[in-house]
Amino acid sequence: MTATRPLAALITGVVVLSLTAVPGEAAKVPLTSDISYRAWSSTADFLAGDHQGTTVTDGSLTFGTATGTTAYVDPFGDGSAKSYDRTSWTSPEVRPGFGLTELIASWNATTPPGTWAEVSMAGRTDLGTTTKWYVLGRWSSGDDTAAGDIHRTSVPSQGDTNGSVAVDTFVAATGRTLNSWQLKVTLYRLSGTSATPTVRSVGAMASHLAEQKKVPVSPLGGAQGTVLDVPTYSQETHIGHYPQWDGGGEAWCSATSTAMVLDYYGAGPTAAETAWVDPADADPQVDHAARSVFDYAYDGAGNWPFNTAYAGTRGLDAFVTRLRSLTEAEQFIKAGIPLVASLSFKKGDLPGAGYGTNGHLMVIVGFAPNGDVVVNDPASHLIPSNDQVRTTYDREAFENAWVPHSGGLVYVIHPAGTPLPATVAQSNW
Repeated sequence: MTATRPLAALITGVVVLSLTAVPGEAAKVPLTSDISYRAWSSTADFLAGDHQGTTVTDGSLTFGTATGTTAYVDPFGDGSAKSYDRTSWTSPEVRPGFGLTELIASWNATTPPGTWAEVSMAGRTDLGTTTKWYVLGRWSSGDDTAAGDIHRTSVPSQGDTNGSVAVDTFVAATGRTLNSWQLKVTLYRLSGTSATPTVRSVGAMASHLAEQKKVPVSPLGGAQGTVLDVPTYSQETHIGHYPQWDGGGEAWCSATSTAMVLDYYGAGPTAAETAWVDPADADPQVDHAARSVFDYAYDGAGNWPFNTAYAGTRGLDAFVTRLRSLTEAEQFIKAGIPLVASLSFKKGDLPGAGYGTNGHLMVIVGFAPNGDVVVNDPASHLIPSNDQVRTTYDREAFENAWVPHSGGLVYVIHPAGTPLPATVAQSNW
């Protein structure tokens, strides 16, 4: 479990009914929410945007010639300003085909010491006006502030008449929608240095969610009886660890889930990388993940795109999106890709969990023969043991703890060589 997130509009909008075929399945599933995902991840993609000093090298966006400097005062630093050279890239305009009410960006970037990246978004409203640029994250994979790293952070208090940012999510103002959106990536490096930050991919999921208090159980999607061999780690064995990064336990569900998926792919940190962790900790990769995803403004390890960005630093491709059903989730399991899912439920609503939560993440690792959901739940039934993490939840109960509450939000983390499932007409991955 993790602290309640101040998301103002997870469940908004009207029902848009249409039918679409789920990849690889004959069953028809109602399309009750509008969700689309668009990313830029190749030379051709990045060349299509507007460059202000950036360049494209080996399919990645990188620092070219500085177009200016920024005096940045790290709000979690010592109060002094450091000078950074900057360049930027702006994506082409994206028209999702519906009026979006939420947008979550994600990225995979390399930021050597003394460098960082800022991702922001703007859009055009249903009134035809253009919004300002909202900052969705300031990212540094390191935390060596002496070397010029910043404390990675979301940016609070950006609200206006068009929308606001709740930690990592743009939320349109009540009664407003956006008909189009753009992303801007700004790259920074300490002035006078030649360190080069690079962005391998950047994208965003836009959505207009149906107002659903309860969803019907989804059709089986063909992954029944398939369970991926994802290692099991308990967040509860980390209670009290490193208070400067929110102290483990219930606060580390996201980082623990991310760590499980990284180790499934053999992409977790090395012993040298975790040498700073107390030797008494049997799972130092969880502590490493929490430190590496910690959002200093949110004061927690549950920033969604910071978790996928961390996975990106481990050589994987990772992004945040929403799925419409477990039928869609099954397609990822069939492809060998576990999913980190965001849920919320009252005690008793998810039989077998033994707890309730305002916000929690766990890993979908497979499906029982009857279609129930097999998960690695790091809350471990609140028992601090890795042996208690693997469990099976009723399909309908899980779906109703997931889709109505987070809009079916997931982290998709996979090796570059592992293809994603085929997409539907309104592509959400």
